[in-house]
Amino acid sequence: MQTAQATARAFFQQLNSDYNAVHKTKEDLFWATYMATSDDQAGFAVAEGAYKDFISDPAKLSRTRDHIAALQALPVAEQDAPLLHGLKGWLALFEANIIDNDAARTLMSEIIQAEAALFAKKRDLQPTHLNQQGQMEVASLTMLATNLATNPVEASRRSSFAGFQEIEHWVLANGFLELVKLRNRFARALGFDNYFELKLRKNERMTPAQLSAILDDFVARTDEAHARTLGHLQARHGADALAPWNLRFYSSGDVVRRMDEYMPFGPALRRWVESFRRLGIQYRGATMQLDLLERKGKYQNGFCHGPVPSYVNEQGEWVPGHINFTAEAKPDQMGSGLRAINTLFHEGGHAAHFANVAQNSPCFSQEFAPTSMAYAETQSMFCDSLLGDADWLKRYAKNAAGEVIPDQLIHDRIASSQPMRAFDERSIAVVPYFEAALYAMADEELTAEAVLALARATEHRVLGVVSPRPLLAIPHLLNQESAASYQGYLLAHMAVYQTRAFFLREHGFLTDNGAIGPLLAEHYWQPGNSIDHDATLRSLTGEGFSARYLAEACNQSVESCWAQAQASLAAAATRAYSEAVPATLDAHIRIVHGEQLLADSSAGEAAMCERFESWIGENYEVPAKP
Repeated sequence: MQTAQATARAFFQQLNSDYNAVHKTKEDLFWATYMATSDDQAGFAVAEGAYKDFISDPAKLSRTRDHIAALQALPVAEQDAPLLHGLKGWLALFEANIIDNDAARTLMSEIIQAEAALFAKKRDLQPTHLNQQGQMEVASLTMLATNLATNPVEASRRSSFAGFQEIEHWVLANGFLELVKLRNRFARALGFDNYFELKLRKNERMTPAQLSAILDDFVARTDEAHARTLGHLQARHGADALAPWNLRFYSSGDVVRRMDEYMPFGPALRRWVESFRRLGIQYRGATMQLDLLERKGKYQNGFCHGPVPSYVNEQGEWVPGHINFTAEAKPDQMGSGLRAINTLFHEGGHAAHFANVAQNSPCFSQEFAPTSMAYAETQSMFCDSLLGDADWLKRYAKNAAGEVIPDQLIHDRIASSQPMRAFDERSIAVVPYFEAALYAMADEELTAEAVLALARATEHRVLGVVSPRPLLAIPHLLNQESAASYQGYLLAHMAVYQTRAFFLREHGFLTDNGAIGPLLAEHYWQPGNSIDHDATLRSLTGEGFSARYLAEACNQSVESCWAQAQASLAAAATRAYSEAVPATLDAHIRIVHGEQLLADSSAGEAAMCERFESWIGENYEVPAKP
């Protein structure tokens, strides 16, 4: 007769194996359909359904509880702590995703089918705008946003905003409202008031009242800085400066255009590789696939998913992750280089996190509940926050002639971005405010007119203007995994500035600080979701979650920020950086464009970057120097 340990271990190992199979099938189809290399929406819906069935199976939850109870009933010396740890990880996953009644399971299937149908139709939506050359072209979300910020012709910028509006009206007319109703019915079947409450409690272990208090507090703390920014823009450029097609352009001035010379698209890959290596970030043998360029039908937002989660298997062997991430860049568009490197640092930060989770089950190394979105986004946003640092720009931002970005441009970038800090963070807050109100609406109230009015009213209440990025054009709202989760970005930003403050306090600098990667791996990445977000922050910084660091950053004056930048530049000029830099990122990297392989790291990362830059040069005309 098998012992309690033996039966529990067999069950645990079967869970790991079965999960890996169903998860990889789903993720492979997710990638193929979202990258527009396959139109097998039906196959993806089936695979997504099988994955949901696995993580929400009441029988698995019951058996997991039984095995945990049996092990805990044994004398302490016989309990097998690692096995208990792994089973408790599965318990948390099942409890976070459980659908414990037939009505809710039926509704989840309907949601999956409805989302698949909406996504399939949306691939044919082709908004257009007037580009930098004054030509009408089909535009992705990234292209619309970049044109809004950089095109000097108001009519062209206005055409990009009209493209966003077209998406909003399309979404409202093609099934989104029915999805909201389905999601709410699903949440009520599980005992929650609505879908927003369900997602918040499951993902962030927070009540709507707690989130509202955090959002209200942050908005109140930044009211003065926000009002000052809007007033300054109006005083300088007139009332029309606050129009949604003008605000981003007037707030950035010509800085984005001037930055383009020093942050071109082609070298972005090389700069990511070099910067992450010097930070000591390692991917522990992961296989990574990057699809960075826009094309018809491709999903219009960056993301990072891991088809194979990293973990230590039952034989004690390291299982390296397989990780996909994507961007939607158009290399010949002004500002594409800045967006590209931001995506590489952001999604590359996600990938570093999920490549370094070192627990004994794949359940600890996946991006869905019980993994907190705020926790996951802290990793990516910390990495992309480095791109705004003066010493990072001075070391990496160079033009084609090898000339370093001038101090004056760094100053001008601060002068254009710092006044917008409060606006930018409040632009994140406006989404959960809207979704909380949206999912609180009764079914009969959910009309296109009412929801559009709610979107505009929420933007005016939080931002004081119509948002340059209209709420219903945000793709996160359409997918059940990201819907009602956007607050995670703001909570993550709060944690990012808490983390930055720790490193600056302890080390004095961030750029190319080789201690950062190992410390993040130890305190933030290795535990995965075995501990909560607050515990990771306490582990590294010694203090629990705090919003004050972000609020202080938003409220800083341009003069104060520039003084800090000058100090960091002066310190960097005399700093002796460590020569103990990892030779590689320890990853097998493939750069693809759909099904086409553009470059890989098989002959080394330098060769990969060189080949990628050459391919970009051969296939795109670099934007003219402004």
